[in-house]
Amino acid sequence: MRMQQTVGYKNDLQACARFFSSGATQTYLFRKEQLEKLRAAILSNEEAIYAALEKDLKKNREESWITEIGFVLAEIKHTLRHLKQWMKPQRVGTNLMNLPSRSYIYKEPLGVVLIIAPWNYPVQLLLTPLVGAIAAGNCVVLKPSELAPATASVIKHIITHTFDPGYILYVEGEGSVVVPQLMEAFRFDHIFFTGGTTVGRMIYEQAAKKLTPVTLELGGKSPCVVESDAHIKVTAKRIALAKFSNAGQMCVAPDYLLVHQSIKNELVQHLKQTITQFFTEEAHTDYHYGRIVNDRQFNRLIGYLKHGRVVFGGKYDAATKFMEPTLLEDVDLNEAVMGEEIFGPVLPIIPFQSVDEAKRIIDKNPNPLAFYLFTQSAQKEEQWLQAVPFGGGCVNNVSLQVTNFNLPFGGRGASGIGAYHGKFSFDVFSHQKAVMKTPTWIDPAVKYPPFKGKLNLFKKVIG
Repeated sequence: MRMQQTVGYKNDLQACARFFSSGATQTYLFRKEQLEKLRAAILSNEEAIYAALEKDLKKNREESWITEIGFVLAEIKHTLRHLKQWMKPQRVGTNLMNLPSRSYIYKEPLGVVLIIAPWNYPVQLLLTPLVGAIAAGNCVVLKPSELAPATASVIKHIITHTFDPGYILYVEGEGSVVVPQLMEAFRFDHIFFTGGTTVGRMIYEQAAKKLTPVTLELGGKSPCVVESDAHIKVTAKRIALAKFSNAGQMCVAPDYLLVHQSIKNELVQHLKQTITQFFTEEAHTDYHYGRIVNDRQFNRLIGYLKHGRVVFGGKYDAATKFMEPTLLEDVDLNEAVMGEEIFGPVLPIIPFQSVDEAKRIIDKNPNPLAFYLFTQSAQKEEQWLQAVPFGGGCVNNVSLQVTNFNLPFGGRGASGIGAYHGKFSFDVFSHQKAVMKTPTWIDPAVKYPPFKGKLNLFKKVIG
């Protein structure tokens, strides 16, 4: 059965390769038309997307618009506005040795690319890279997460009713089975994966066998440092908004707080008040609050409650996969809650006295995907931004760096390889082709043998 399925994928993927080889995806007009078709299809299926996200993750309409539908539409709008300019060859300087040549960078499509998305933002994290891949002129294979089945079904309808499978191929199934089969059947020109570090490593390893380049958007333990001079009330609101959106199932949510001892109690009190204000005292019935995606994730999160003292929240219901926004203190730094990405509505709060003390805790999980800092001091801001290597982040805000498509989004080290959003998405799915154009009207003899006696001249020209 596996061999039969692999052969089936091979035929479909070879059809994509043939379509790409035809040159049909190369023109500006073709790419523009496909992006416009994608936008129209998303808008015509807006209600179905709302219903699917509510079924999979209990996302409300407003959150679904901001973090999923609207996010992708904004990406399409930005891309359409700039696409013609992005596609133009870029004139760059030419060194003295090669004058009077002219030098350019051409943006060349990669070919057939594979995009693999997770379940937590199943629209945004599948379709945002798709926008970049279409804009760059590629054929695309889309693999959604099977853990958000209602949303995957709606996106399947959008893709299969909008695009020919030889151009955009939609592939379903269990990721641990389907993705290796796809990679075995075909050498992709690029693989773009968003998900956990463990699976990312496996994809990276298999891709290396065929020298397939990859972009890995992973995760990790993203710290949030609250300094003694932070604006506490604003800080509490911005942390709570980001941490408990989508029930904490967000890769750029603050994973844990490092709070200066002098303001820790006050911040905790404001967090309690803010969470209640956002989600009421009965979060399980609140319109704005989501659910954990499945039993496996739910049971993992419940286990973290034993690794500290619950000072707020902590209630849960296995039948509905509800877990209350929860604050933990007296956290054991050696337990899993401080060694694994939490990816849920549990927020450990750890006091610190000095930068060195806090930095030692951060260094236990280096190169986080995101880093957040709350301070009113420009000196402290610069100190922290220089001290912590991270993918991206905010000062006096949380998670919203991902909504600015003028900024690259991506990790470093264990939190990821490569970046995307806006022009960075176009670039990640393009090859930067170097071209130098040299006229023939001048052809100095000094460039040709014999070279004897020309060493000093070469040193002046080249050195």
